[in-house]
Amino acid sequence: MTHGEFRVPVPVNEPVRAYAPGSKERASIEAELDRQASEVVEIPVLVGGEEVRTGDTFDVVMPHDHGHVLAKVHKAGPTEVARAIEAAQTAKYAWQALPFEARAGVLLKSAELLAGPWRDRINASTMLCQSKTVHQAEIDAACELIDFWRFNCQYAEAIHAEQPISSPGCWNRVEHRPLDGFVFAITPFNFTSIAANLPSAPALMGNTTLWKPSETATLSNWYTLQLMREAGLPDGVINFLPGDGPTIGGAVLADPRLSGLHFTGSTPTFRHLWRQIGENLANYKAYPRIVGETGGKDFVFAHASADVESLVVALLRGAFEYQGQKCSAASRAYVPKSLWPTVKARLAEETAKLRMGDPRDFRNFLGAVIDARAFAKHKDAIDAARSAKDARIVIGGEYDDSRGYFVSPTVIEADSPDYDTMLRELFGPILTVHPYADDSFEVALEHCCNGSEFALTGAIFARDRAIVSGLTERLRYAAGNFYVNDKPTGAVVGQQPFGGTRASGTNDKAGSRLNLERWVSQRTIKETFDPPKDWRYPFLG
Repeated sequence: MTHGEFRVPVPVNEPVRAYAPGSKERASIEAELDRQASEVVEIPVLVGGEEVRTGDTFDVVMPHDHGHVLAKVHKAGPTEVARAIEAAQTAKYAWQALPFEARAGVLLKSAELLAGPWRDRINASTMLCQSKTVHQAEIDAACELIDFWRFNCQYAEAIHAEQPISSPGCWNRVEHRPLDGFVFAITPFNFTSIAANLPSAPALMGNTTLWKPSETATLSNWYTLQLMREAGLPDGVINFLPGDGPTIGGAVLADPRLSGLHFTGSTPTFRHLWRQIGENLANYKAYPRIVGETGGKDFVFAHASADVESLVVALLRGAFEYQGQKCSAASRAYVPKSLWPTVKARLAEETAKLRMGDPRDFRNFLGAVIDARAFAKHKDAIDAARSAKDARIVIGGEYDDSRGYFVSPTVIEADSPDYDTMLRELFGPILTVHPYADDSFEVALEHCCNGSEFALTGAIFARDRAIVSGLTERLRYAAGNFYVNDKPTGAVVGQQPFGGTRASGTNDKAGSRLNLERWVSQRTIKETFDPPKDWRYPFLG
């Protein structure tokens, strides 16, 4: 074995491709989109490297053309879960015995494959099965995931390098061990990068994992796992378990060897899982680590000194990019009445220019919402606002699910900051604005700070530096990611570690060493070179 103090390559953020008309990258991904749209992929359960076809399947469809099937997916059941746990336990000893640079090499090679020959495949599958535009797929499935894999290796290296001091005659060391068991990763539909990071971050630290993907994102997630396998990921390190959440989750959480839960999804689901873990606590071999990023009701708070054009662009992009299906999306805004008429007019003018449709048409700014359940939720909220006495639809409000699950960019004007959609997470292209009286600034600010159970992201807009400073202080606990004169979306790995508190999660900051530290359990080692031969201390003389 080669010995040395190795250093991972210094990471830099992956450049975002523009896909401009006539460019080679545009022609290349258009060809890949056509190829993937012309086939139906069969996706198995993957247990210890073995592809298992259970015969109990569900379809992955295009949200923007829900009659078009992209993949047929075999569901895992309790039998496959049990086999996956054993496979993870079997694989973990050889995996954790590898030197760190060998495990890091898998992720670094994965990043290079994604930056090159796999980029179109992962991006195209994300566009088709999650209805993302090419830009939204590029910044997610390509750039952010590449950044996760590269930066995580540097963060892990720093964790292992952190060592205690040693007094004369002894050598103190800290070993950053993987957890004593397996990690369960439950991943969301909306970000391919997050879906791949949740199982691979614990794996980098020497753990083995079970990956439960979102049903609607199974195609892109499956391709991403195949990429990691091509990069050298050993069998059994990440086991792939698509299927029914309660069925898979119940079987996994009942196993005494569960050592961690890595979750991104809804707040109610996370609370349910935490409750299940608590009920099983006496049965576990060790206390499981629980890491979750959940919901958001993310705010934009504008002061009368705000620049109107910047505010309008932030609201438009923050609320409507990827159909508002980002946990960081702007979904409630507080705008002074002195600015609101101008802001509303400019929002209406610019929103009217946003095209919606199939993401394969690169002129479209929005695709469809993810499925029928999401569509029904958004439809109900729009219908309620249309008939409400204390709110009104001022922009948009149209919807159509005849071919795809399309909901137009919608702005609701609410008289009260306690109106339903100012409080309830919708996860769609619906922005609710409360125009507050300029002399009620403090009342509006208090509601922005404490009126929501969530605290994920938030943004403020003001040109007055004293106001910026004051708002930053007052809203300290209202958001884990806080933006000044910018939209509340778009956190970049290595630049803005991501996560929130309150009902938005455990704030373990994906894209930083803080997250990776949750997947190791330290062992302190003290070695004394010349141990004492007499039990007597000098004071006894």
